[in-house]
Amino acid sequence: MHRWNRAVGDMSLVLISLSLAMGPLARLWPWFRPLIPWRRETGIHGVVLGAIHTLIILDGWIEWNLIRVFGYELHPLTGLYVMLQHGFGFANVIGILALVYGAVLSLVSNDWSQRLLGGSVWKFLQQSAYVLWTLIVLHTAYFMYLHFQDFHRAVPDPNWARIPFAVLVMAVALLQFAAFLKTWREKRGPGRRKAIRTPHIVEG
Repeated sequence: MHRWNRAVGDMSLVLISLSLAMGPLARLWPWFRPLIPWRRETGIHGVVLGAIHTLIILDGWIEWNLIRVFGYELHPLTGLYVMLQHGFGFANVIGILALVYGAVLSLVSNDWSQRLLGGSVWKFLQQSAYVLWTLIVLHTAYFMYLHFQDFHRAVPDPNWARIPFAVLVMAVALLQFAAFLKTWREKRGPGRRKAIRTPHIVEG
């Protein structure tokens, strides 16, 4: 169960990261522009894998006892629910928010929604995909670096995907920043040249 959980969750992260990277790649290097039509489908499939990842957790780990989603377990002596896994519940709340956010973005990722909402509103919603990506990164980072550290039992070996995860996150962030710089320079350049070429009129 845990292997399937990790595999599906990791692929969800990879597909959504690729979806966000396609725009900056096409902006920086024109030969990546043929990837743009695949950006929508890649993101939707990433969200679908995120939903499957959640179902695997609910069935295999949480066992549909929803209070366990928030890190609570039934104490064998008191019969009361107590929080045993600090941070686990908060990370899961972030994951749930990401799934809901991704579901909304997926539902409006079609031509009919674009016509219904209008171009500017639809584009604003789609650009907020970076919020989704941030939530996913925070959710994943907890389980990569912090989970299992407060268990009163043997700590497992470090997750081998820690370094690839960090590289992936940095790569997407750097691509976004590089594309921003290029866009800013292009928008700024013509106006600046025009201002230099315009002669000053001195009234006297």
